[in-house]
Amino acid sequence: MRHYIELTKPRITWLILMSTGIGYFFGLPSHALRDINLLLLLHTILGTALIASGTAALNQWYEREADEKMRRTARRPLPSGRVDAGRALAFGIALSAAGFIELCLGANALAGMIGGFTLASYLFVYTPMKSRTWWSTTVGAIPGAMPPMIGYAAAAGTIRSESWVLFAILFLWQFPHFYSIAWMYKEDYARAGIQMLPVVEPDCRSTARQIVLYGIALIPVSLVPGILGMSGRIYVVGALLAGLWFLYSGVRVALERSLVRARGVLITSVLYLPLIYGLMLLDRPGL
Repeated sequence: MRHYIELTKPRITWLILMSTGIGYFFGLPSHALRDINLLLLLHTILGTALIASGTAALNQWYEREADEKMRRTARRPLPSGRVDAGRALAFGIALSAAGFIELCLGANALAGMIGGFTLASYLFVYTPMKSRTWWSTTVGAIPGAMPPMIGYAAAAGTIRSESWVLFAILFLWQFPHFYSIAWMYKEDYARAGIQMLPVVEPDCRSTARQIVLYGIALIPVSLVPGILGMSGRIYVVGALLAGLWFLYSGVRVALERSLVRARGVLITSVLYLPLIYGLMLLDRPGL
């Protein structure tokens, strides 16, 4: 069972569920903790977790040959032979189907459809593109930004401007995050034939430029929750400072273009997201 759990990428799933929970909260009519329907929230989190886990397993099944060529993924359950490919496929399909059903029946059809779209676009569009073009990162950022939409739809039964703001923040955040990972492991990606931007342009000038540009774009977008009344002034100030800190890590990697600075962007990105989510919750209206 330990090997099957590893297929679900639990370290990534917790970020997905955090984003789903934030979307659920802002989908509540009053943005108040007292209005949370714990059973509905449980169905939403469980359904999203199942779909995310199934998607991760199916992605590893699809990319098992590429994973075998990369040092950082060669020890995963499939390339290392700890899990049979056929069983991993069945496991991924079962989890994904269970997650879709859980969202549709436990939350609502809209949440289920968004979850289904997330899985389909990730597996059937983004994953095959990775071996063809570096633009796959942009395409993959779309399903990657869907978790708060799932949570919002589950709570509100519809999609409004607040959900699109949460989508936009997560969408833009992914570029510095994933470009820094691609930078750190570009030799691995090259061996596997995966066309990440640092593989296509090994000097990483364009990668650094992308990190900085998306870091700049993220700052004004992250302030929109304050404009829409989703959060207050404390959030706005905190989001601005966090955005400048995130951008600073990108500027440093653009100036030095080293693995150390790329790792710094990655670390900052991992800290940035829960930080602004926490500020949103702590500085919510009426608190």
